[in-house]
Amino acid sequence: MELSSRLMRFNEPETLKMAKLGRELRAQGIDVIDLSLGEPDFDTPEHIKEAAEKAVEANYSHYTPVAGYLDLREAICTKLKRDNNLDYKPENIIVSTGAKQSIANLVMALVDTGDEVIIPTPYWVTYSEIVRMNEGEPILVKTSIENGYKITPQELEAAITPRTKLFMFSSPNNPSGCVYSQAELAGLAEVFKKHPRIYIMSDEIYEYINFVGGHQSIAQFDFLKDRVGVINGLSKGYAMTGYRLGYLAAETTIIKACEKLQGQITSGPTAVTQRAAITALTSPLDSTHVMVAEFKRRKERVMELLKQLGVQCSEPDGAFYVFPVISSYFGKRDGDDVINNADELCMYLLNKAHVSTVTGRAFGEPECIRISFANSMEKIEEGYKRMIEALSRLS
Repeated sequence: MELSSRLMRFNEPETLKMAKLGRELRAQGIDVIDLSLGEPDFDTPEHIKEAAEKAVEANYSHYTPVAGYLDLREAICTKLKRDNNLDYKPENIIVSTGAKQSIANLVMALVDTGDEVIIPTPYWVTYSEIVRMNEGEPILVKTSIENGYKITPQELEAAITPRTKLFMFSSPNNPSGCVYSQAELAGLAEVFKKHPRIYIMSDEIYEYINFVGGHQSIAQFDFLKDRVGVINGLSKGYAMTGYRLGYLAAETTIIKACEKLQGQITSGPTAVTQRAAITALTSPLDSTHVMVAEFKRRKERVMELLKQLGVQCSEPDGAFYVFPVISSYFGKRDGDDVINNADELCMYLLNKAHVSTVTGRAFGEPECIRISFANSMEKIEEGYKRMIEALSRLS
């Protein structure tokens, strides 16, 4: 059978690949510590689970509107006003089966063959591949660790061409943990003001996992708001990855386009998840604050442990990853194992230390690896102990 050429345009996510390899080793009885995790290791809060149970009992088991229940979209608007001081109406919201689908919808609605999409590195692995799936051209703008892996207005301006259609970024960032300040976003907004054809995707899924203060959205600038698609969801801030619900807030033309696309692919997210989402979005964030405090405690310990690895790493201001530069290990060997790049270092750590991480190449930074701290402190301590021991054998 001859498969579609579309499958040759993009790659399997390295994050999912490493999780799969880790599961295969566990199936062989090997104790693998997973530091590739891209999800909180916490359980969904009880009050949200109770809302899901009540939805089942109330027979929320039928098809939902493609864009989502009206009262859920109203709850999202309430959340955006409460937490971000952003004014949206229900017609500005579409809910999808995870934030990943929200991103895919937006890219499909905007990007035509040959359109350029600016993506600062490092970036979440799926951004570039969704662009390629839709025959767009990812323009990867390399940022610097000295600038905290944040794109500057000058770098943004230099990357713009007449073919630029979309700019995609996240704050807090996966994988670097960088968080853009209001002043930094204002600088980017001034560049976009000069280029009215460019649309902006602002991925804010890690909004609550922020160690430096209040979250800032680039949609706050009135002159830019109608050109911003705000992506968010339940997975990270509410420990609800398996519930699969994300949302897009945008101008109504974009929302209608995404609804048209989604109507031919999945229709609306599951009814029970939507009812649980209303409770999540409108309840106090006490459980989220407890989770974030623990992430911050782990982050501080991880920064101490990284010193023993002898690597350069910017301290993350959000999310739950560190993204160290590990190129100092390139060219070293342990017997027959030679480390030529980040991919090989990750495989070495998996096979010799039995610790799973993710290559930085997948995020656009081939001299780095991503290490998650979304695991227990006990597992983190043991994981770093194993990595330090394995890396000490390289010479």
